[in-house]
Formats: sequence, structure tokens, C-alpha cells
Amino acid sequence: MQKLILITNDDGIRAPGLKVLAAALRGLGTLVTIAPGEEQSASSHSLTIRERIRVEHVSKHSHVVWGTPADCVLLGVQGIMSREPDLIVSGINHGPNMGEDVTYSGTVAAAIEGTILGIPSVAFSSLQRTIESADEIGSIARAIVTAVLANGVPKETLLNVNIPDPAISPIKGVKITKLGSRSYGNILNAERSSPGEENFTIAGDEPVWKDDNGTDIAAVRMGYVSITPLHLDLTNYKAIVEMERWRFEL
Repeated sequence: MQKLILITNDDGIRAPGLKVLAAALRGLGTLVTIAPGEEQSASSHSLTIRERIRVEHVSKHSHVVWGTPADCVLLGVQGIMSREPDLIVSGINHGPNMGEDVTYSGTVAAAIEGTILGIPSVAFSSLQRTIESADEIGSIARAIVTAVLANGVPKETLLNVNIPDPAISPIKGVKITKLGSRSYGNILNAERSSPGEENFTIAGDEPVWKDDNGTDIAAVRMGYVSITPLHLDLTNYKAIVEMERWRFEL
């Protein structure tokens, strides 16, 4: 049976990155695009609860969901597709998703939802925000998806892929990495609108990254595609051992 692949994103159904991804994966299986009707960047793993979610069925293999990326995956798997997909691919995001930013990312959240549902899932992001190098970026996505279809992914694990900008320097290869870490300066912009009221915009400067060896940020800075296996179990097992010594006066 031919592989069934669900494609989604957080930049919306009209995003160039989504079109590059769909074109790149053509021929690897039956592709079904289920994407948000409008941009959902930084929506994280939000689900639309107890509200109607409108779905536009553009064609048999293209559907628009007026909801979040996680909504797209849940509705796709349990309400739209004829059978459970063999793979879920999210992206290609217009900008990186590395370090702590994976917790905010709608692109990564779509892959998380797929993993929760027991389906192998991959999230793709490009450091080239305009994705003008479509052929090269698309070919990298295709190569990684081909490897995933051949090898699978570990249980309860999703793959977070960040592709360097090929216009800056040639891409050297692939590195399997851990999450890096970053900090933002001046993240809030404040504006007083009237007495007793203040408006804030979350924007801020570009992040400052710790350039630690083996991280996603270190890999892309050296010109390598970063693949970070993310596990759904967020438990700090070392902390469990330490906290078992605590005394609780109940």
C-alpha cells in the first residue's frame, strides 16, 4: 500500500514553505495537505476546545482548517483522512525553531500532536525566512523524509529539523543534535494609550545563542542541517532522585 503523508504547517495554507514541502515530497506517497487558514506562528500546542472549527475541503487532498496546527493534525487524523497517515510532516517554517523556541512553535506542535497520536512526525524549519532557495531546501527535506520512511523514528519521539541558509554558505551535511539555549533582550515594547492603561507588544531584539558543542544552533552555524530528536517525556529524572531526599511536612 502506498504511504499516506499528512502535510501541515503554522504559517498558513498559502505559505511558500508549505508549497516547497509539498513539491519536494511528491512521489513519496499520497500527500494530503491540511493547514491553517491563517498564520498561527507561536501558537504552540494549542487546541481549539468547545468551539466549532470550520474546515474547507478544497479538494480530495487539500483542506483548510480555521484553527491551530495541532487542530489540523487532530482533525486530519480523526476526522478528515480516510485512514491514519503513515507520516506527518510539518513546515517548512519561515525561520528557525531551535532551543527553547520549540516550546512556542506551532510547526513543532503539529509534530508533537502527531507523536501523541502514535504517528511518526517531523518538523522542518528554514533559517532562510524567504525560502528562495526552494530547490535546495526542498531536496534536503525530501532526503530526510525518505530516510524516515525507511528507518522510522524512536517511540514517543519527533524529529525537529533546522536547515541553514544555503545562500550564505554551502550546506555541508547533517548532524544529529541536542537543543541549544538562547536569551532575548528587550522582548517587550510598551506604549501608554490612556491614563490607567498600557499596551504591550511582544517583539524584541534578535536572540543571543549559547554556542555549545553538539547543539542545533552550533550545527547550523557551521553549515550543517540539524536534526534534533525530541522526546515527549519531559521528566527530569535526576531531579526525582534529588527530591526524594526532601522532607514534606503535611
